[in-house]
Amino acid sequence: MADQKRLAYSIIQFLHDQLQNGGLSPDAQESLEVAIQCLETAFGVSMEDQGLAVSQSLPEIFEAAAGKEPEHIRTNSEPITPSEDDIAEAERLKTEGNEQMKAENFEAAVSFYGKAIELNPSNAVYFCNRAAAYSKLGNYAGAVRDCERAIGIDPNYSKAYGRMGLALSSLNKHTEAVVYYKKALELDPDNDTYKSNLKIAEQKMKETPSPTGGPGGFDLAGLLNNPGFMSMASNLMNNPQVQQLMSGMISGGHTTMGAAGTSPSTNDLASLIQAGQQFAQQMQQQNPELIEQLRSQIRSRTPSASNEDQQE
Repeated sequence: MADQKRLAYSIIQFLHDQLQNGGLSPDAQESLEVAIQCLETAFGVSMEDQGLAVSQSLPEIFEAAAGKEPEHIRTNSEPITPSEDDIAEAERLKTEGNEQMKAENFEAAVSFYGKAIELNPSNAVYFCNRAAAYSKLGNYAGAVRDCERAIGIDPNYSKAYGRMGLALSSLNKHTEAVVYYKKALELDPDNDTYKSNLKIAEQKMKETPSPTGGPGGFDLAGLLNNPGFMSMASNLMNNPQVQQLMSGMISGGHTTMGAAGTSPSTNDLASLIQAGQQFAQQMQQQNPELIEQLRSQIRSRTPSASNEDQQE
């Protein structure tokens, strides 16, 4: 256990150094801080435990270990140029992956792109296409990794930056997403999708959700404090028909519109919907400004994939 604590201390020390000197984004810094806290809690160590320090830092230990690798291991780790047959087969697999994307078979698409990557790992398009498939499956972390690989292969690949922005936005990392959307626009300045998504990400950065609000900063507290809304809501809830309907739906008891001891009927639900529609119409007539405010708050503003759905 003592050696484990020494190793944990070295890792924490390395992460602290990265926080101070790594030039990381605010989101990345926050992630490192969480990682440090988790390690300190799990192993019961902190930066104050200097007695756990070893003579070499973690990067020095790693560099020494890498330098001692046998020559054949280092040679085998170098990129291997694919044969013409491998390149042709990889293109066929990529095309099949594209067809699976069109059919919305996203897991199959991931598999085909992965096989193409195995044959030709130096093609940025394969990684970028797989990133799109990962995003469709909700695996945004996987999409980020593949976009990073694509950018590493081709730093001027605008679509990789655009898809990176989409994945980061989906992870609510809007500050980082803005950086990648801007880079995508530098490389493809006429792309309307990048322009639109950049504006959305910048707006998300500015939004400060209310503590009592829901997703997207919905101001529930402000709504409940609005006299007009509360007056109309009170009138709705005091409606005898609505009270009887709601009581029956909650208790499952007898109502004039539903049988005793049964779930509410279709007529019950239709009546409730009708009452809600009447309430909405009343709000629209009496306070159109409030309605517009509600629409503005709950309107979904999510980045658009648009031409990013088109695979190469």
